[in-house]
This record gives sequence, structure tokens and C-alpha cells, in this order.
Amino acid sequence: MEPYLTKPTKYDIEDSNIALLGSDLEKRVREHAGDKELAWDEAGLEPGLQTWRIEKFHVVPWPKAQEGRFYDGDSYIVLYTYKKTPEAESFSYDLHFWLGEETSQDEAGTAAYKTVELDDHLHGIPVQYREVQGYESDRFLSHFPRGFVCLKGGISTGFHHVTDMPPADTHKLYRISITPNPHPSHPHGAHTNYLSVIREVPFAGSSLVEGDVFVMDRGTKVWQLNTKESAGKEKFRAAEFVRSLSEGRKGGCEVTVLDEGGHGTGIFLAEFGENTTIHRESESEKQAEEGASLYRLSDASGTPSFTAVEPPISFSSLSSSDAFILDNTFTASSSAAIYVWLGSQSSLTERRLAVQYAQSFLHDKKLKLKTDVKSKKGVAIPIVRMQEGQESEAFKSLLL
Repeated sequence: MEPYLTKPTKYDIEDSNIALLGSDLEKRVREHAGDKELAWDEAGLEPGLQTWRIEKFHVVPWPKAQEGRFYDGDSYIVLYTYKKTPEAESFSYDLHFWLGEETSQDEAGTAAYKTVELDDHLHGIPVQYREVQGYESDRFLSHFPRGFVCLKGGISTGFHHVTDMPPADTHKLYRISITPNPHPSHPHGAHTNYLSVIREVPFAGSSLVEGDVFVMDRGTKVWQLNTKESAGKEKFRAAEFVRSLSEGRKGGCEVTVLDEGGHGTGIFLAEFGENTTIHRESESEKQAEEGASLYRLSDASGTPSFTAVEPPISFSSLSSSDAFILDNTFTASSSAAIYVWLGSQSSLTERRLAVQYAQSFLHDKKLKLKTDVKSKKGVAIPIVRMQEGQESEAFKSLLL
């Protein structure tokens, strides 16, 4: 894949202005892709997972062989089609757009805009998720039973598969972690009790933390380091990843597996400089956990406004004629997110700009609380959008 001739402008996650109707971005998307997106002709026709990458305003199918593998310089759209019960006559959908931390403004905006377009194509049935690299929802990760892999690179830098033989001076580091799966009985065959995540991290001693497994890729040599507190599942998933590297290079690399404190650990750590140690990951300052808060959303004035709904909140607090935001960011649970609920009679603009309005809500909240941009209470947290009658189970669990 050829890189862009000029470096595109990087997307800023703090920017709440994505997919704004009538914007220059929307006009450019329409100019490049036209009013009808051919990629949607095959979308959601049968159960399973479909992924598309945004390439210069175009929606391009992502190869099945690369399913679950994402690059930090790109933006993607992911559609999961399933039936809630075997007897259900119609499909349900999870619709995600994923933004890499190095993706461009045009790619992020196109992904957001095209996700709305696909949602319209599927008659508003999908539950829609905005995902940001490093802060993916558990629901998103649960779609990849073989593991979620996030690597450096992408369309703008020239695309190279991780299994290609890299240059001799390669220094890459991957972190493998395992977390419990809150969706172990996935509707379409992805049954697993844990979520596997592989992320390419900075090649630095500060990336080495207790509890996970690390893989160092030096091209002709690949080293796996199991930290003392790492679990067997992490070691097994790392071994699978290492094996895929070696086999993809036709066995052209030497593989070594090390255990922290054992023979050879010093050689691994020495690659990052003298006195490098494996340390405990620092935890950001925690705020007391609070219950979810509900806000009525209105754009009648031309700009979004948010009015708090008096507790206790329940389904009876919702109104079909309005849109609401359920703020569940002050929680340690896996359902931490901003949920946007759209009543059946909510305005067209509210339905199309729901994710953007939720981003504005997060941005305003960050300024008021002075929270870290990338904290769980910052602007990178998942945004989940749903229409009345299509509520997610996580959303339902937060209302009395």
C-alpha cells in the first residue's frame, strides 16, 4: 500500500467537531464517495463480523485474514451481525468505529460520518459505539475471540504486515494482556471467558510492567518475557503470537522464551539500557465511585445543552420525544461509558449528531473537573449510541 504523498493532519481526540453536518469534511466525503456507498451492499446480510478501513475517504473491506488486527495510524468501521435469540426473525447489530491514536482528521471524520450512513442503511437498528485506541469497550474486544492486536503503522505511513521480515535494526515491543470477558456467551459463536489484547508499545523500559507478557522483536531474534505475575493464558497467547511471527518469516528468526528472574532476563532488560527493571504499573488517582447520571439532551438552540434529570433514574425517566445521555464514567466496572439514548421522536439532527454531542458532553465535563484527557473520566471513554427499543444490556442494567 502506497503512503500518502503529504503527511495528513493528526486527529485530536479532544476535538468534539467530527462528522458535523454541512461541514467541509462532509462535503469532501460526499465528493469522494458519492451519495451511495457500495460497501454497504453486503453489510449485515448474514451473521458474523465485517471490518472496513478508511483509505483516503473510501471505505475498503479489511481482509478476513487480518481480522482483529488494527493499526494506530488508521480508522476502521466494524459491524457485528447476530440474532439475540435463535428464534429471532430479524438481525441485531453492534456497529463500531475505531480511531487509532495516530489517525488523521479526515480518516476519523470519514469513519464517524460513514458509520452514521451505515446505521441509516440498517434502518437505525444498530447499537453504535465510538472506540478510541487504548480505551476500547469490552463489547468491542469480545468480537475477537482470537485476540485483539494493535500495531504501529497504517495507510499514511505505508502498510507492512507484522509477519514480514523487518529490517535488521528493528526494535519492536509488544505487550500481551488478558482480562475477564463480561460477554462470555457471545451471540454468534465467540465463546471465551477472557479477552486477549496485544498492543505494540514504546520500545522503552517504562513499558515493562508486572503482570503481563512482553515480546521483543529484533527481526532475526524474537524474545518472549513472562513477568512473575503473568497468567498462564497470557503466556499461551504470547507464545501463539511469537509462533505467528516465526512462521510468517518462514522460520527465519530465533525464538527465546524467558521467565522474569531466570537465566537470560538480564540480556532482555539490557536492550533498554542500564538499570532497567520491571516495575508495577502506577495507578492514576481514583475518584470515589458514583452511580450513573442522566441528562436530557436538546439542540433546539442550535447548540447541544444538557439538563440533569433528578434521581432516582429509571426507564420511566426517558421520553420518546427527547434524547438522553446516561453518564456512567464514575465507575470501575467494565460498563464505564457515555450512553446516548434516542427517543423514537427525537430530532433528525439529534439522531445523526448523537456521538458528536456526547463528545461535547465529555469535553465540557473534562474542563469542569480538570481531568486528564486520557483518563477513564476523560474524552477517550467509549460512547455508545442506541435508539429506543434497541437498548444494550449494559445500558438496561444501569436503569431501575
